[in-house]
Amino acid sequence: MTTMTLNFVITAAQIIGGLISGSLSLISDALHNLSDGISIIITYVAIKLKQKDNSHKHTFGLKRAEILAAVINASALIIIYGFIFFEAISRFTEPKEIKPSLMMLVASIGLIANVIGTFLLKRDSVDSLNVRSSYLHLLSDTISSVAIIAGGIAIYLWKSYWVDPLLTILIGFYIVKESYEILSNAVHVLMEGAPPEISLHEIKKIVEAFQEVDDIHHIHLWTIGENDVHLEAHVNIADMKISQSDRLRKEIEKTLQNNLGINHITLQFECNQCLDEGLIGQHK
Repeated sequence: MTTMTLNFVITAAQIIGGLISGSLSLISDALHNLSDGISIIITYVAIKLKQKDNSHKHTFGLKRAEILAAVINASALIIIYGFIFFEAISRFTEPKEIKPSLMMLVASIGLIANVIGTFLLKRDSVDSLNVRSSYLHLLSDTISSVAIIAGGIAIYLWKSYWVDPLLTILIGFYIVKESYEILSNAVHVLMEGAPPEISLHEIKKIVEAFQEVDDIHHIHLWTIGENDVHLEAHVNIADMKISQSDRLRKEIEKTLQNNLGINHITLQFECNQCLDEGLIGQHK
C-alpha cells in the first residue's frame, strides 16, 4: 500500500512538473510511474487470487493469475513507450525550451520515492515473476530519475535541449528490453512451455538409472505458476506386483523432487504397452 501511494503521488507531481517545465522525459517518467501504481494493484490482486483454494471449476486453483498479471504489466510498458518514442523523435526535429531547475527538482523527489519503493519490493522479487515485474517498474523509474537529473544539469549549463528526448529514448529502450524478457517468460509459462532450467534428457537419465525401469517416454513438463513445476510421463518397468511398483514410484518421485525441484509428478507405469515410445510422444 505504501509503495502504491508513493507512485500515485509521484505521478501527479511529475505530470504537473513535466507540463510546466516542458520536459518530455519527466512526463515519460510520470507515465511510467502511473503504470507502476497500476501494476502494484494488479500484483496485489493476483497474489490474493493465487492464494485461493482449488475448486471444481479451477482444479489448479488460480495460480496463473500472477503470470497473467506479469503479462499485463510488461505489455502495458511496451505499448506506452511506443507512443513516447514517437513524441521523442519529433522533438529532435522541433526542440522545445525546457525549465531545467523545475525538471531536476521534480525528478529528485521522484528519485527518493522510487528508491524507497524499490527496497520495499526487492526481497519478494526474487521468487515471483509477478512481483519482479513490479520491482522492475520501480527500479527503472529510479534509473530514469537519475538520468533526468543529469539531463537537467546539462540543459541548465549548456542549453542542450536535445538531451531531453535522447534520455527519453535511452530510458525507453532499457525498459522495453527488460519488459520484453518478462513478457517472453510469462507467455512461455502460459503456453505450458517446459521450464528452461530442467532438461528432459536429465529426467530420462535419472529415471532410467533405476534398475527396474526400462525407459521413460511421453514426458510432459510444464509450470502452473511460480515455482510450481508439473511432470507427467509413461514409465516402462519390469513386470512386478502393484505394491512393488508403488514403492518404485515413490522413490522416483522423491529423486526427481530433490534433484530437479519438480513438485507435482504423475507417473503412468506400464509394461511394453505403448506403440510410440518417443521421449515426448505425439499428440493426436
